[in-house]
Amino acid sequence: MGERDNRRLLIATHNAGKMEEMRALMAPHGISVVSAAELGLPEPEETEDTFVGNARIKAQAAARATGLPALADDSGLEIDALDGAPGVRTADWAETENGRDFGLAMRRAHEALAACGAPEPWAARFQCTLVLAWPDGQDAVFSGSAEGSVVWPPRGREGHGYDPMFLPAGHDRTFAELTDAEKNAISHRAKALSALVESEVFNAWVRHP
Repeated sequence: MGERDNRRLLIATHNAGKMEEMRALMAPHGISVVSAAELGLPEPEETEDTFVGNARIKAQAAARATGLPALADDSGLEIDALDGAPGVRTADWAETENGRDFGLAMRRAHEALAACGAPEPWAARFQCTLVLAWPDGQDAVFSGSAEGSVVWPPRGREGHGYDPMFLPAGHDRTFAELTDAEKNAISHRAKALSALVESEVFNAWVRHP
């Protein structure tokens, strides 16, 4: 990998599942990654109502705190019959007094669909926005989406979050029934990351950190 081997990137997340996915996606590019959780960084409050706004908050806070380039992800599930909900509130739907419970979040989504009487198939998509930020305040934005539908009951034991109820378009298995490699080939996060690594700004950093 040559000079790329010493590149270090901070992933601004405390989500172990997301970090594992990001590490796998970044590995082929020779980038060493470390999470905000591993460095003991606090989680900034996400006060924006857009994916890009919340990703920017996390990326810029992490970059300022460490002096490292920081990559933050804000992603969510949009269900058409629910007017795009849970959307930027995807994680909030899982919040409980004892931490996040995505089984509860999926039940909440299904109950909302039942309440509104929307017929199946329930069209949906996962959206991902990545913000790559530098300590001087500059940043760049990259996005990706995975189209599909939500199903009930949930299926599969892989993945994380709402993966067991998301059926990607053209597949008969949910994200939670796919292997990591299969999911990473088609996921919203993989598409956003592909846009990142193909960008001029990323390649300029790889060549000249």
